Amino acid sequence: MRPAGRSGDGGPPVDPRRRGRITVKRESFPFRKMTVAEMVSASEEFLAALKRRRTVRDFSNRPLPREVIENAMRAAGRAPSGANRQPWRFVAVFDSEVKRKIRVAAEREEEEFYGHRAPGEWLEALRPLGTDKRKTFLETAPCLIVVFLKKYSVDGRGRRQLSYHAVESVGIATGILITALHLSGVASLTYTPSPMKFLNRILDRPTEERPFLLLVTGYPAEGATVPVIEKLPLGEIATFIGDTPD
Repeated sequence: MRPAGRSGDGGPPVDPRRRGRITVKRESFPFRKMTVAEMVSASEEFLAALKRRRTVRDFSNRPLPREVIENAMRAAGRAPSGANRQPWRFVAVFDSEVKRKIRVAAEREEEEFYGHRAPGEWLEALRPLGTDKRKTFLETAPCLIVVFLKKYSVDGRGRRQLSYHAVESVGIATGILITALHLSGVASLTYTPSPMKFLNRILDRPTEERPFLLLVTGYPAEGATVPVIEKLPLGEIATFIGDTPD
């Protein structure tokens, strides 16, 4: 009997975790080391920048540089994903006629939502924010980025490759996308009409792609305002177990 963990020709032991797997080429990780002071400073600067991020509903129609959108998508595409399947597709819409079609379809769903589907408690929560079925920003904003979740992909041989932890993966990528846009001077609004299947039809996307979120992007309109709201303090969103060593 062949000893456990040995290769078939009597060679060196085989790692059981690598049996039947295609090994991935590896490279050194160019990790940038920072002093504690540099780390704290960088974290404070990032926090300060994110404190300036706000959701905007009133947009200017001033065009956005396409390169900025492309680089934000590239940044989002660096997100981690289950088995590296990268189950996202970002569709940037600049065309005014396509944006009009999206608005018409979205407002049709919103009319149903506000008139019939939304529970009273939800409508009451939305009331202070001043939202309603009218979504003029879908036409005014210079760019709509529709994020699709790919339930599976098809390889070069026509075989399906399932996506793993797709919701988590696309959620992380979307967060990076929003942050990248903000740090590039672009305001945004996360918008999720329900249902969103009309986006597949209008944007000619395949059925294996499910609309995840519509990100309205652009510059704030002159005189745009945002509601005065508070974010929960650290003590209400985080728990620490154990002390960090000095």
